[in-house]
Amino acid sequence: MKIAYSHLSQYIEENPTIEQISDSLFQLGHEHEIDDGIFDMEFTPNRGDCLSLNGLLRDLAVFYTVDFNQEIYTEKLNELQLDFENLSESTCPKISFLKLEIENIPEIYKGSLDNYFKDLSLNKNNLFTDVSNYLSYETGQPTHCYDASTMSGKLLFHEIDKNEEFETLLDKKITLSGKNSVFSLNDNIINLAGIVGGKSTSCSTNTKTVIVECAFFQPEAIIGKSVKYDIQSEASHKFERGVDPDCHDRVLRRFIKLVSEHANIKDMSIISYKSKDNPITQMPVNVGKINQIIGINISEKEYLSYLSKLGFIVEEGLIEVPSFRSDVKTQNDLAEEVARVIGYDNIATLEISIPKKEKTNHKAIENKLRFFLLDHGFYEVINSPFVGLSSEEAIKVDNPLDSNREFLRTNITNSLVDNLLFNERRQKDSIKLFEISDVYLSSNGINKKRKLSVVASGRVGLNYEDFSKKINKKYLTALFQEILPNEVFDFEILSRDLLDTKIKNEIVTLEVDIDRFSTNILSFKEISKSPESFAQYSPISDLPSSFKDISYSIKDYSKTQELQDLLLNYQSDIIKNVYIFDYFKNEKHKEIKIGFRFIFQSKKVTLNSSEIELVYNDIVTKSLSISGISIPGI
Repeated sequence: MKIAYSHLSQYIEENPTIEQISDSLFQLGHEHEIDDGIFDMEFTPNRGDCLSLNGLLRDLAVFYTVDFNQEIYTEKLNELQLDFENLSESTCPKISFLKLEIENIPEIYKGSLDNYFKDLSLNKNNLFTDVSNYLSYETGQPTHCYDASTMSGKLLFHEIDKNEEFETLLDKKITLSGKNSVFSLNDNIINLAGIVGGKSTSCSTNTKTVIVECAFFQPEAIIGKSVKYDIQSEASHKFERGVDPDCHDRVLRRFIKLVSEHANIKDMSIISYKSKDNPITQMPVNVGKINQIIGINISEKEYLSYLSKLGFIVEEGLIEVPSFRSDVKTQNDLAEEVARVIGYDNIATLEISIPKKEKTNHKAIENKLRFFLLDHGFYEVINSPFVGLSSEEAIKVDNPLDSNREFLRTNITNSLVDNLLFNERRQKDSIKLFEISDVYLSSNGINKKRKLSVVASGRVGLNYEDFSKKINKKYLTALFQEILPNEVFDFEILSRDLLDTKIKNEIVTLEVDIDRFSTNILSFKEISKSPESFAQYSPISDLPSSFKDISYSIKDYSKTQELQDLLLNYQSDIIKNVYIFDYFKNEKHKEIKIGFRFIFQSKKVTLNSSEIELVYNDIVTKSLSISGISIPGI
């Protein structure tokens, strides 16, 4: 929005320079540029009250002595007889109409109206439209003018939800679609409410009798309409951000005054329709809260002085928010008003003292457990605390994010078993998982417990020495006795009969309270690792993988390690993994039979059989070059 410096300064007693006003506006949070004495303002969407000359003057009143009580018509007005009905009072709870008849049409403008067009380099239309535009600039309240000679019949404000063609006063035909708020005359649309009027009832240079509409529209009914129909207007911009619902009488009386300065008024009458009173927002005076929010120490007198200058009303310990400040609703909003008056740059920065929070013993135990399990080949998982399975102890969530997960879980094991099965179905056959998390039980109210849960299945390792070692209760018991030698842990073998899986490996589980682990666990030596020792992240390919197996017969035991080193260290961009899938030592025949599985996968393309065979054949050739190694069938 553009505001002329000359229009502001004429109401400010101190007569500040344009630079001084600019500095004040910036301090108040109003971004702008200056071009040839014109402020090109940019306001945040919540400050619709500043989209006018008077709105800026209200804000500047905290720094200067400002008198912007422009003259209005103060005599009694007759009641307008108008055939009007409001069918959508929720959209337009308040609306007023002024009918004005003049005897002569002026040839020139004077005073503030003339300055408006000269200083802002605007084009004139006709007296009534020009006064309407100037009033929107001065007060922030858009009005719309109808040529009264075209207004015979019933005027209706209502909502439509249909496609209908409408010709605007800008000579532009648009097709209304969806829900729109409109004024209709004898079933013909004459005004797209809050956006643009229609050509059929628009004023001209010959218009002597006018009906002026002054309305308050709910912003949500206007938002988006100007963009939808490609009609940019000052009216829509202001209605979208909210206007003052209590200004109608003053605006229309100001309309009369401006017209009277240019023409002889023959007749005038007014009428207002109101479905409900504008709710008044009041908050208690609480300067302590304001000081706490901002981090300052101002007196109550100073605080109330700032608010009074901004138009807030203070009575009997209450702060009443003026009708033009619909954006102020809380103490935080009041604090913001004070902060911008003081100036954010003028508020001293306070040192923030953050107390050092020592790790609880509980947390330290968890970390020790976590690193211990990670060092022994376990993977940590984090599952959702919400599940679909109900039980007697399960707590139901009132408003779940997912209707299929409306209970808090009572154990972690079920989630870990799902994780294990997911991995097994993707050709993972050695799985060790754990989770440290909370479970929730409904016994004696809501009972939260911190748990460690472990699930494991398959073989212990992938090298030939421990490949045959299965994960079982004995293995995990020995592992946990490294933590607490004197404790007995109840590891459970989970039956696979109830699970959707063809794999026969045992599933060993454990779920135990974290409190079970005493401070003795803290005696473990710290793991010291340099940053370089950590594995580097590598993105997982989403392309399909395939595998090929090679079974070897080894007569010379001493060659076993050489073969393993060759295969496990074989370099190829398309080999994702290599591991032993079978191992058998025949002491009678002095022979080792060992099977290696090669997983092939590219990060860039889907592999074809010829690419895999090329690498596979090279592996076979190099492994057979080792003496004492053979491949049955080759």
